[in-house]
Amino acid sequence: MSSSFDRYQKRKLISSYFSVVISIALVLFLLGCLGLLVLNAKKVADHFKEQVVLTIYLNDSAKEVEVNQLEKSLSMADYTKSITYVSKEEAAELMKAETGEDFMDFVGYNPLQNSIDVYLKADYVTNATLDEITEELSTKAFIEEIRYDNDLVELMNDNVKKITFWVLVISGLFTLIAVLLINSSIRLAVYSKRFIIKTMQMVGATKRFIRRPFVLKNVQLGIIGSIVALAGMAVVLHYLNKTFPELGLLGQPVLIAALFAAVFLLGILITWISTFIATQRFLNLKTDQLYY
Repeated sequence: MSSSFDRYQKRKLISSYFSVVISIALVLFLLGCLGLLVLNAKKVADHFKEQVVLTIYLNDSAKEVEVNQLEKSLSMADYTKSITYVSKEEAAELMKAETGEDFMDFVGYNPLQNSIDVYLKADYVTNATLDEITEELSTKAFIEEIRYDNDLVELMNDNVKKITFWVLVISGLFTLIAVLLINSSIRLAVYSKRFIIKTMQMVGATKRFIRRPFVLKNVQLGIIGSIVALAGMAVVLHYLNKTFPELGLLGQPVLIAALFAAVFLLGILITWISTFIATQRFLNLKTDQLYY
């Protein structure tokens, strides 16, 4: 009978430890994923900004040497990420591929113009900067027109600011929730041992002596939960990097390592503080208060 009861208690204890580890792992995993989002938010935003194209349309009378000089000056400009020269023939082929019809059969000639597509660095994708670049390039006589999507640039910059603000707010809120959830799980685990704590205290054990095994055990559970969370984060990061290689999510190894270390240390710190507070609370309770 005693052996059956011992097995029951052991299973109950393992179940309690398992629930604490799972709670810690899930919360830290979600918090870590949010951290990955925060770290890469600017990179993702920059990726979309750098898809904005400034198209320079050239006159048919433009000389080859003038076009070559323009390409060279654009390539050397601080704001340029890359440039692509699109001839009127290539533009016609692209339009034919998009529409599925050859418009030159109806027009009889190619009305399109040679152009240069300029892809800018993310920091320069603002309406003010694009207007300055447009004004500067418009002074060249062989350039007929310069176009870019003004509304798209404005909308993109506004959305980036809003998303950045809300990501920071949600990160702070989620950190608080993480602390509260882990603290709640550990308090429940310590609560189940409240009579053992009081019994040890009644036979003369010091608070520090009573608290030590609880802190050590829960810190161990925090380490296990942190390792599980880090493994999940590594899988998510690998999957995202494989799915979206153009974002270069692994391009900041130092920051990623710092995030992983922060999640690991956070798991240990929260479990240590929560266990300390929970055991201290039950150590300060009177015997008749343990039943409530």
